[in-house]
Amino acid sequence: MIEPYKGKIKLSLKKAQGQLKLLDKMIEEDRYCIDVAQQINAAIGLLKQINITILENHLQSCGTNKLSSKSVEEKDQFIKELIKTFNLTGK
Repeated sequence: MIEPYKGKIKLSLKKAQGQLKLLDKMIEEDRYCIDVAQQINAAIGLLKQINITILENHLQSCGTNKLSSKSVEEKDQFIKELIKTFNLTGK
């Protein structure tokens, strides 16, 4: 992983961990379900953003080599891997 992506991802993961701890506390305190659901949506949003940052990092590092390869098979395999891993098909 390359900078500045690595630092950004690590910081975001710490925030996500804090959100998960808060969610656990909210459940223990029998907080209002809608408040819990909103906090879950916030955590999901942060995790999605982390995933996008990881994708950017991957494209800037591994992707530049794979996409500039003369091997059509290597390019196709890389693209399929991205689509599958980052769920870009929307399924």
